[in-house]
Amino acid sequence: MSHAKSYFAWQARLVTREIGRRVIEVGCGVGNFTGALLDRDAVLALDKEPGCIEEIKRRCALHPNLRTLICDVDTLNEQRPELAGFAADSCVCLNVLEHIADDATALRAMASLLIPGGVIVLLVPAFPALYGPIDRNLGHYRRYTLDSLTRLAAETGLRVHKTHYVNCAGFFGWWLNSHILKRETQSEKQIATFERLVPALSWLEGITRPPCGQSLFAVLETPC
Repeated sequence: MSHAKSYFAWQARLVTREIGRRVIEVGCGVGNFTGALLDRDAVLALDKEPGCIEEIKRRCALHPNLRTLICDVDTLNEQRPELAGFAADSCVCLNVLEHIADDATALRAMASLLIPGGVIVLLVPAFPALYGPIDRNLGHYRRYTLDSLTRLAAETGLRVHKTHYVNCAGFFGWWLNSHILKRETQSEKQIATFERLVPALSWLEGITRPPCGQSLFAVLETPC
């Protein structure tokens, strides 16, 4: 929903407790999340935009455990020999899979980069009923449910280790924007309001998983 500091911190807490020591980040952008991974032994950040890779290299120039590569998710298979040598045990793909027309092929390609028993950690937008003008303008092909992501995992030979919805409050805000306000872009005022709610929301959702959410968090495992 936003690029707000507290929301990224919430994502980081969810992700970093699920990953190993050698991590590939698919679709790293300018590195907003990458910094949360740099306590690992090795991080390989991938993005198709050269400008994003240049920015992340500038931001993280003092971290020798970081490598970067200009790479489109759609061409992962073509660059697999180089990437496979990285021996990653984890792949992080946050708010990226929904931008890919063939998400099954993308997931298979990510899985092929991992050692046996590796994990793919995903954050994707949830609930097709929330799909609206903002999704279209962001280039989203779809939104997911627990069932649809479970089917996708089965189709690609992955085992679901964990799935749950995230950001219940955002569910209602996104529905309002999509179906009542018909917004074309995200509201800075809404983002600021949401940012103030994040500490309480993350605490509550840490106690009990919500039945719905703006996003879906998943940890998928490759065969051992």
